[in-house]
Amino acid sequence: MAVQPFKIDIPDSVLEDLQSRLERTRWPDEMPGTEWDYGSNLDYVKELVEYWRTKFDWRAQEKLINSFAHFKTEVDGLDIHFIHEKGKGPNPVPLVVTHGWPGTFFEMHKIIPLLSDPASHGGDPADSFDVVVPSMPGYGFSGHPTERGMDALEVGDIWARLMSENLGYQRFGAQGGDWGASVTAKLGHSHADKVIGIHSTLVTRPTPYMGPGSRELSEAEKDFLQQRRDWQSAEGGYAHIQGTKPQTLSYGLNDSPAGLAAWIVEKYRSWSDCGGDVENRFTKDELLTTITIYWVTQTIGSSTKIYYETQRKSWDMAKDEKIEVPAGIAIFPAEISKPPREWVERSYDVRQWTVMPAGGHFAALEEPVRLVEDIRNFFRQLR
Repeated sequence: MAVQPFKIDIPDSVLEDLQSRLERTRWPDEMPGTEWDYGSNLDYVKELVEYWRTKFDWRAQEKLINSFAHFKTEVDGLDIHFIHEKGKGPNPVPLVVTHGWPGTFFEMHKIIPLLSDPASHGGDPADSFDVVVPSMPGYGFSGHPTERGMDALEVGDIWARLMSENLGYQRFGAQGGDWGASVTAKLGHSHADKVIGIHSTLVTRPTPYMGPGSRELSEAEKDFLQQRRDWQSAEGGYAHIQGTKPQTLSYGLNDSPAGLAAWIVEKYRSWSDCGGDVENRFTKDELLTTITIYWVTQTIGSSTKIYYETQRKSWDMAKDEKIEVPAGIAIFPAEISKPPREWVERSYDVRQWTVMPAGGHFAALEEPVRLVEDIRNFFRQLR
């Protein structure tokens, strides 16, 4: 399928239905004084929903989103939506940037101009990129998978075809966080003939080889693995539900915008460097633009199925196996998983390692300037 321009234009009837549902929200009770301990705080979710109902302007956000160049194309029978902003510089590097959950392509709206047109933002035009930001299958305005098996590794293979066959890039870079980091790793592992380098803000996969002949764990690695177990115990309930019974969850979240908002905003608070106040890092408009994209596209159910698929497909390195392409890793202090360098080097060829002074899981929204500078520094050596 040819690449076709695409414009986001949500029907008024969808927005009117959303408004009606917000007005008729049936609120749960809450134990006094528990704040966020049991999950999303009732007072804050009421405040957010009231703003969504009375002040949030989707059409203004839609205009912002449509200021980028949007397209659709078909890869392996699946419609793929993506932003494609051509670089303004002498030799832009093609770069595919992948979001995760509960993000969308919108998560990248601050970094796209900085990457594609550095000269307009105090940078060097020699650092420009042709930026491609797709919506993962089942997310945003991309098609929904209709068969089993669409995990992050499959998405990596789809992106390789998108970049090389549909867009004509024979060599390109890749960047991502959350699920996007796994997609990026897969690109580096299986498509080294096309990928010049990978940059990630989260490293969870692949699982390094730990069999006979492997190096013993360092104390930092042991601490990291314990921290990861502790985090899964305290914070991993969402992933267990989404990885085991995503369909059951989708009935409530696809029917109740307040429920959807509560499910998503709790992650933005818990996973960001916000000090407990989510609006220290994100405006209500930013939060609600992401939430509204999930609502109007009805993708909360399809987006969570990647957890189910990924839990059923391990990715383990064999002895002496590594991702061969150069890797740049940026570690943000409030990220949900922060492995030490020696752990990452078991599976990656780490050429750049940056420990950031601030920021969390949603780096492109929280610390766009720091993230972009790190991406520029990494790919500068590979141009």
